[in-house]
Amino acid sequence: MSDIVLGHCWNCGRALTAADYGREASCRACDKPTRCCRNCAHYAPGRANACREPMVERVLDKTRANFCELFEPTSPDAAGNGRADPDQLRSAADDLFK
Repeated sequence: MSDIVLGHCWNCGRALTAADYGREASCRACDKPTRCCRNCAHYAPGRANACREPMVERVLDKTRANFCELFEPTSPDAAGNGRADPDQLRSAADDLFK
């Protein structure tokens, strides 16, 4: 079995491999579903349906496991838990107005 990191848990930031993305799989660290919208590379809260894919079937609860055919794991380069550092964001915003 491959130990290549494909993404990170949306809740706790734990590294996830291909074996961690089954339909009924949960994160081993926090027990949250791994194959859900919040863990998908297409997840985009500001977009319609909170997804970058325009023709996706609507999913109401983004934290529950689903059957979306377009699911792709989050990038391993993304922040561990998907949460941006507030200090970095504030600094970037301040730099815009200098």
